[in-house]
Amino acid sequence: MTIRNNNSFPGKHGKRKMTVEEFKEWVDKDNDGRISKAELREALRSVGGWFTKWMSDHGVKSADVNHNGFIDDNEISYLVSFADKHMGVKIQVH
Repeated sequence: MTIRNNNSFPGKHGKRKMTVEEFKEWVDKDNDGRISKAELREALRSVGGWFTKWMSDHGVKSADVNHNGFIDDNEISYLVSFADKHMGVKIQVH
């Protein structure tokens, strides 16, 4: 999937820039409105991440407030800082 973005890619400081909606569209491959560990792992792989199983487990665990194993719309803000630190993605929150 291509990320539709008018900003330079990668952005300032070598990070990709995208909106929250673009981030969800990029990671949520099955379009069910939730981000699973497997989907986060694939996104980590696509940006050349290392230890993707551990990182995806850590990312979901850190953002999954209701402990259902998925990141939903109510929890996406918790995943934003994870993406900034570990995925080389700067998510623009408006």
